[in-house]
Amino acid sequence: MDRKSILRPLVIALVVVVAGGIWWLLGTRGNGPSDRLVLYGNVDIREADLAFANSEHVEQLLVREGDRVHKGQLLATLHTERMAAEVAIAAARVAAQRAIVARLEAGSRPEEIRRGRDEVAAAEARLDDAQRIHRRTAQLYQRNAVSKQVLDSARTALDVAQAELRASQETLALLEAGPRQEDIDEARAMLAANEAQLALAREVLEDASLYAPFDGIIRDRIVEPGEMVSPQTPIFTLALTDPLWVRAYAPESSLGRLRPGMAASVSTDSYPDTSYRGWVGYVSPTAEFTPKSVETPELRTRLVYQVRVHVCNPNDELRLGMPATVTIPFDGSRSEGDRRIPTCTSQGGD
Repeated sequence: MDRKSILRPLVIALVVVVAGGIWWLLGTRGNGPSDRLVLYGNVDIREADLAFANSEHVEQLLVREGDRVHKGQLLATLHTERMAAEVAIAAARVAAQRAIVARLEAGSRPEEIRRGRDEVAAAEARLDDAQRIHRRTAQLYQRNAVSKQVLDSARTALDVAQAELRASQETLALLEAGPRQEDIDEARAMLAANEAQLALAREVLEDASLYAPFDGIIRDRIVEPGEMVSPQTPIFTLALTDPLWVRAYAPESSLGRLRPGMAASVSTDSYPDTSYRGWVGYVSPTAEFTPKSVETPELRTRLVYQVRVHVCNPNDELRLGMPATVTIPFDGSRSEGDRRIPTCTSQGGD
């Protein structure tokens, strides 16, 4: 047997021993002591692209990149001359229609009713006069004192007087009854439509001002004053900084001991002497393959579960994408009966 044949098994055995030692060392380093779980991930931040709801030229931008803003703070405005004019037109239409509705609901004025009654009285007087003339003319006609044409004229005058009385009586009845209910309903419906148009115009005018939807930091200022924008044009990118979280991945073997609300601490390479307080905010119910961004060797070939660890950042030191190490002590988890959501205030300062 030659020398190579003797050394080959020894070399293979040595390689196996070394590989086993490396595997044991890395596995021990990844898992850590059994009373805590060490995870590796990156700082993650939610972002929102802010845009106007209208299409118009930008009048002013009040913040820049890096500015910290608060919920409800005014960030930018559009030119509003056209929108203000539309509000004024809609308001005038509402005022005019309200006057129409008020007039219909109030009914006829007392003066109109008195005038209608006077016209009825006058028509009755004319009818009485026409009746007397007709009786006298008929008597004269019977004595052949007047012609048939004169009698016919008297009869026609009587018919006209009767018609005028009926017309004046009907007019008085309409004045006393007031407008038809259908006319009032139509006027009210038109008023409601005009009021809705006014509310829409005011909403469009209000949308010419862009406000921060939540506390955060302006990451990007995308346009400049004078540019024409639309609802599809982002104006700012706003990063939500409260809370921040670290997106990490836990092995299946530790899944049974992880629960939302468990206390955690976070550290970074940028600030190695600083420990940031945090808590487990979310544990994924489904497994996935380890992403390439996770660098721990033990986890690269296993199915893992995403864990979101909320972290307090009082000094604004953590940045999006920053690598972070999460330590979760198993003896410091909250009890099963405690369902309160932790916050940076309740967790205490760093």
